[in-house]
Amino acid sequence: MPIFLSSFVNKIDKKGRVSVPATFRAALGPDAQGIVVFRSLHHDALDGCSIAHLELLSRSLEQQDLPADVFELIETTIFGGSVQLPFDGEGRISLPPHLASTVGIADEVAFVGRRKTFQLWNPAKLAAHDAAARTAARAKDISLSQIIAAASKFDIGGV
Repeated sequence: MPIFLSSFVNKIDKKGRVSVPATFRAALGPDAQGIVVFRSLHHDALDGCSIAHLELLSRSLEQQDLPADVFELIETTIFGGSVQLPFDGEGRISLPPHLASTVGIADEVAFVGRRKTFQLWNPAKLAAHDAAARTAARAKDISLSQIIAAASKFDIGGV
């Protein structure tokens, strides 16, 4: 499973194409033919992932005993709202205008790694979100050492 790290801001060309960061393409693997995007359920951004990640989500849903209305919401909002975006020969995608405009993406897009998925943001909205998230993390006293210490209770290893 790929790990997406870091943040990148790339320009959208006049034809609506934007280069997916090389490190994201590398994380997807050499056989990846593109990405999948859909509107985030929690932020004014697009969520992005590999098709393999959506397949994993689909299998995970089949193994859960979810109420019918929750299952319906997930299928409608995530699967029904997803768009597969193939890479061109230069590693670019064409952002669908209807998705880009709903989250305020116009001339530039910020790609943000989120471990197994990533997001696409309007850069100014991302800056505001990042500032609020850092303030909240400080207020909750979140630190990497606390996360690792808590995880070691479950013997996750490899750290």
